[in-house]
Amino acid sequence: MVDDNEPYPAGRPRRVRLSGTVRLPADVTTPLALFTARGERAWAEGWDPRFPAPAADDGEPGTVFETAHGQQAATWVVCAREPGRSIGYARIIPGRSAGTVTVILGRQPGWPGPVATVSYDLTALTEEATDELARFAAGFPRFLGHWEAAIAAAARVTG
Repeated sequence: MVDDNEPYPAGRPRRVRLSGTVRLPADVTTPLALFTARGERAWAEGWDPRFPAPAADDGEPGTVFETAHGQQAATWVVCAREPGRSIGYARIIPGRSAGTVTVILGRQPGWPGPVATVSYDLTALTEEATDELARFAAGFPRFLGHWEAAIAAAARVTG
């Protein structure tokens, strides 16, 4: 475990707060649904959430789901939702990191469709995980760019 009183490893943050935007296609009728556990299946390759309890509404606060990317398993909890406007998650990767992910819909001047502001607030749980956190932070703009391209491609296929 990391003690708050220990010095940060040189150049490696223990906590990162990241935020950026994803421009969504103008013809998306339910944009917030793209960011729910089941909704991400439409555009996120390999995304396959598992629900340990039945979840008729996967965006209902209190809903729990699990995901796996390679060897990395994560547990997600829907913490908050404002229907049609925002959704917030707690995300825990045991022994690696924990934090929140929030998506808020809005508009951007000059863009015809909705825009999602995606924010991550993550803390490394071990010193080793600080390297992963630093890599994630450095690649965050590319990460969101990938989301934008994948959502646009999925919209072209289904539209």
